[in-house]
Parts: sequence; structure tokens; C-alpha cells
Amino acid sequence: MSEIANIGAGPQAQLLAHNAKILALQEAIRVRKIQKRSLFFSAAIVSVGSVAIFIATVSTWDIFDMGPINRVAIPLTVLSGALFLRLAYLESERTGNESKTVRRLQLDLELAEEARRLSASHLGLPVYQRQYAYKEDIPRELTQLRDEAKYYRRIHNIFQAIIIVGSLGTTTAASLADTPAPYKWITVALSFAVGVSAGFTGYFKYRERSFYLQQTADAIEQNMAAFELGIPPYEDPNESKNLYKLSKEIELLRVEQRKRQQQLDQPHEGKEGTV
Repeated sequence: MSEIANIGAGPQAQLLAHNAKILALQEAIRVRKIQKRSLFFSAAIVSVGSVAIFIATVSTWDIFDMGPINRVAIPLTVLSGALFLRLAYLESERTGNESKTVRRLQLDLELAEEARRLSASHLGLPVYQRQYAYKEDIPRELTQLRDEAKYYRRIHNIFQAIIIVGSLGTTTAASLADTPAPYKWITVALSFAVGVSAGFTGYFKYRERSFYLQQTADAIEQNMAAFELGIPPYEDPNESKNLYKLSKEIELLRVEQRKRQQQLDQPHEGKEGTV
């Protein structure tokens, strides 16, 4: 009991407190992402649904009876609007970590992790233990890389869908003889959406970002699996040597990913100017 009491009042307790804070921030980030996505999707459904109902009703006036469809679409849009208002009200009532943005919480998480590293350095822990702590942070790094890869892949797929559907819709609407006014506006809107989507996709390179992030995550996961299974290049009986190899390889992968990210962030003009 005395040893536990000493640990509870010693530097180890400080490390445990840092770990508890880090875990709390990770949970807060996960919750905030869900809250933000729910707010965004409810707003998107209301906006897109209202515009779609209006365009469909106007363009098919005296041509097709939209009544049966609108009797379902309009209540769904109204319910989505009510959900959005409720989520917006809850958003305004949140305080503390609940009201912070995801980016702010991620910054707090980075600061908490840096504080834990500084606290651990004062304990004079041997290199082996620091490497082991580094290994314990790898799953979180892996999750972050996969989440970012999914995020960019989702954006790329949305823009690609707009380009494909918009191109087909523009061609179909433009091919109609004596195109009435509503269809002309639809053609203009689709052409604009296709142009914007193609421009954003080409400039921000969402597909390339997703690919490199996923590639780095797969490489990290492969090294972690090899380390846990004790297969090459981590077959050494001495675990400290395997930890050294793992830490070195993971850090090289992270550096390579940062270099790729910098290359993607560099404007085309800058790349051409450095050649």
C-alpha cells in the first residue's frame, strides 16, 4: 500500500494524469467529429432537398405530376430542417471542450502529448522505455492517417460523381431541341458544377493525398504486424533491438509522408519555378 501511495504522489502519477488527459481529448475529438458531421449533413439535406424539389417542380410543371413525390420529399426536408435547428441550438449551448472545434481539440491533444514527453524526460527514463512509449502511440497515428485518407477519398469521390453526373446531364439537356428556359438554367448550373469540381480536384489533389496517406498507414501497419509476430526484419531475440528498428522505420515513414504532403501543398507555379 505504501508503494502505491508513493507512486500516486510521485512522477509516475503525473504520467498517468497526462495519459488520462490525452485519452479524454481523444474521446472529445471523436464526439466533436460526430456532432459536426451530423450538423453538416442535416444542413446539406435541407439545402439540397429544397433546391431539388424546387427545380424538379418548376422544370416538370404541366409535364409531370410531382405531387406524390413531393408529399414524401417535403416532409423529409422539413424533418431534416427541424433536426438541423435542434443540433444548431445544442451547438450554441455547449461549453468547455464540447464547444471547441476539432482543430482546437487536436491542438490541445498535441500540446498534451508534448507535455507528457517533457514530463517523461525529467524522469530520466532509459531509451528502451522511451521507444516503448513511442510504440504505444503508433496506433493513434495509424488511426489518424486512415481517417485523413478516408476524408480526402470521400471528397474526391463526391467531386468525381458531380463531374460524371453533371457531364451526362449537361450533354442530355443540351441535346434537347428547343430547350425551354428551366432546362437552360439546369445546363448552366451543371456545367458550372462540373467546372468547379474538376478545378478543385486538379488543384487540391484529393486522390493523391488519400493515396499517400493510405500507403503510409499500410506501411506502418505492416511494420507493427511484423514486430508483434517477430518476423523479419524484427526477428531478433533482443526486443530492444527490434524496438529500435521499429522506431527508426516508423519515423522514416512519417518523414517521407511529410515530404509528400509538402510537395502536394506546393503550388504548380512554385514547382515550375524550382526546376
